[in-house]
Amino acid sequence: MQTPCYPGFAPLTLELKDEIHPTLAQTPDGVSEYTFGGLFLFRNRYNYRVSRAPDNTLILSGERDGKKFFMTPCGAPGRDILEALFKTHDYWKGIPDSVLIPGRERLEAWGIEITEDRDNFDYLYLRNDLMELPGKKYHKKRNLVNQFVHYYAHEEQPLTRDCIPHALQVLDHWREDKGADGDYTAARESLERFGELEMQGAMYYINGEPAGWCLGEYLAEGRMFAIHFEKAIDEYKGIFQYINQSFAASLPESVIHINREQDLGDEGLRQAKLTYRPSGFVRKYTGRPGILFSPSL
Repeated sequence: MQTPCYPGFAPLTLELKDEIHPTLAQTPDGVSEYTFGGLFLFRNRYNYRVSRAPDNTLILSGERDGKKFFMTPCGAPGRDILEALFKTHDYWKGIPDSVLIPGRERLEAWGIEITEDRDNFDYLYLRNDLMELPGKKYHKKRNLVNQFVHYYAHEEQPLTRDCIPHALQVLDHWREDKGADGDYTAARESLERFGELEMQGAMYYINGEPAGWCLGEYLAEGRMFAIHFEKAIDEYKGIFQYINQSFAASLPESVIHINREQDLGDEGLRQAKLTYRPSGFVRKYTGRPGILFSPSL
């Protein structure tokens, strides 16, 4: 199965992985959504469909809150394709710097208005900071990790197929505690399709019982690791801080940044992510046809 040529679109299926994954792997920005697994696991939530422009530019179409959007992870298509896309979509979502910067002047000259999408900025942290928790700014985090290590008989091991039933047990406990699904469906499928999606993670035990796990994948040619899911039984005080620190320490030195994804405009989540002192962001932008935009088709 191959991705159809625009204006044709096809559902995002697992059969397209071998074609799409190499394309996404070339993106330099480290946008957390722009991996095959990141898109596939949320294909139903956003009704993702895929296409390719005649110049081979990958196009993704999606829907959210009654609005249609399109994304172009690897490059901006030509003006004729953009004009056609804006006729059938409400906005252009998730434009990374590598796509925007080379052509921003041209895009704005065509009448496309570009705005920052702060709610979808990915948070970046230096791996060494999360591993070492240095100085006063990490004092509270460091104390929680030390308390966890002191009070609980804990064990960490790589997440493997054998661990999946244990991870699912933690996930179900997490959903019950939260009283809401959140990203439960996507997290569960990430475990059930662990081998097919080729993600990596770690499993954590306390007194031999499953207590937490995290799962993600490498981005930006291995210089970055994105944490897609992190679940734990939070009755164990400090477990999330410990997972954050311990997993960072387990990553190879070639990883410079850890990407902990966006806050989606949730103020509580934003404050929690800021307490870890991000070193920067993966910026994303939204494009919309402005007043001066006049399709020539």
